[in-house]
Amino acid sequence: MGTAGGGRGAGALRLPGLHGYAVEFSPYWPGRVACAAAQYYGIAGCGTLAVLEQNEAGIVLLRSFDWNDGLFDVTWSENNEHVLITSSGDGSLQIWDTAKTKGPLQVYKEHTQEAYSVDWSQTRGEQLVVSGSWDQTAKLWDPAVGKSLRTFKGHEGVIYSTIWSPHIPGCFASASGDQTLRVWDVKAPGVKLVIPAHQAEILSCDWCKYDENLLVTGAVDCSLKGWDLRNIRQPVFILLGHTYAIRRVKFSPFHATLLASCSYDFTVRFWDFSKPNPLLETVEHHTEFTCGLDLSLHNRGQVVDCAWDELVKIYTPSCLAVPV
Repeated sequence: MGTAGGGRGAGALRLPGLHGYAVEFSPYWPGRVACAAAQYYGIAGCGTLAVLEQNEAGIVLLRSFDWNDGLFDVTWSENNEHVLITSSGDGSLQIWDTAKTKGPLQVYKEHTQEAYSVDWSQTRGEQLVVSGSWDQTAKLWDPAVGKSLRTFKGHEGVIYSTIWSPHIPGCFASASGDQTLRVWDVKAPGVKLVIPAHQAEILSCDWCKYDENLLVTGAVDCSLKGWDLRNIRQPVFILLGHTYAIRRVKFSPFHATLLASCSYDFTVRFWDFSKPNPLLETVEHHTEFTCGLDLSLHNRGQVVDCAWDELVKIYTPSCLAVPV
């Protein structure tokens, strides 16, 4: 089933001259979204962090901060509602405070190539950030400390995605161009688990919010695969339907078996891997590569996405407007 408009409660905001790479809902403010974007498709030019909010009138731009290189990912702080971290094409991470008009508060420059992913830890009792880079390393940061705490080596290709486990403190996953998904423990030496997940570059991964052993990967081979960390010999599910590389995948915060993916085929697709026909809906409302995707923790069924067509869209797809 395809929907052109993106379902009910939809709003859109154009960021002129900026190509969206990542979006994330605020964990504090319902309807508030951060978007990391770049000029000239991230190949050259500057980057912008845009902070948006949806209200009755639509989506409004609350704040924007510019950086001298493209911004490829963004994560909200889990202990301060005004703080965000972005990752950039110059290999640096930037800490921003939306309560201030200028920024950044701090810049961490250690990666030697593009910093393509950044994520703030989800488990209580620790405030840690992980970044992943095209220099084939992931780095662990305490936002209060000016240098990285640890560097994780082992990937043999660029790292596209680094995501904290929402269940296990100090545990994160990384997805790479070397065709592997890896699981790391910040307290243990070396890598905990290496999964040869695809025979193609893996651009995205995410953890199930309801099962600490379940991860999903999305790759250039157009497939999504589910992995049970207790038995990695074969995937527990494979989802097919995208026609170009899958750029980002996110598990639902409300449904154990529901996930969303966006792709270079311009679509966002919604899936329930427990069903015989898992593809629930295909949303076709962008005219360029769809790169950023997130599902709201506050408003059940609400989705935000962004694409290289300069648009950020907030909507509820019809398949999530009714109980799944």
